[in-house]
Amino acid sequence: MSLRGTREVRDNYQLFRLTGLLDAFSEPTFRKVIGAKIEDGPKNIILDLSQIDFVDSSGLGALVQLAKQSQTAEGTFQIVTNARVTQTVKLVRLEKFLALQTSVEAALENLKSA
Repeated sequence: MSLRGTREVRDNYQLFRLTGLLDAFSEPTFRKVIGAKIEDGPKNIILDLSQIDFVDSSGLGALVQLAKQSQTAEGTFQIVTNARVTQTVKLVRLEKFLALQTSVEAALENLKSA
């Protein structure tokens, strides 16, 4: 099973809900599609990875690259996570940089206070 997802666009943010695997196989398409959507706007991105089964190093690299792209575009980049994704991100000490959130609601609250 590869990566699948949906996109919701609101006034000031985009919400991507993803399922499957964020790995070396899915990473190039993931990075290209999300990167293009950051350029299109809105610039504030919420990635809901709570239903993701696995993230490998190439997936983490794509997340870092997209977070930097969003920041360069003067937007925000937040990741809604699950225990597996959180563990992988914390293993490489990127939890602060990748702005991990426990729920979509928490990410939206964080966006309002920004």
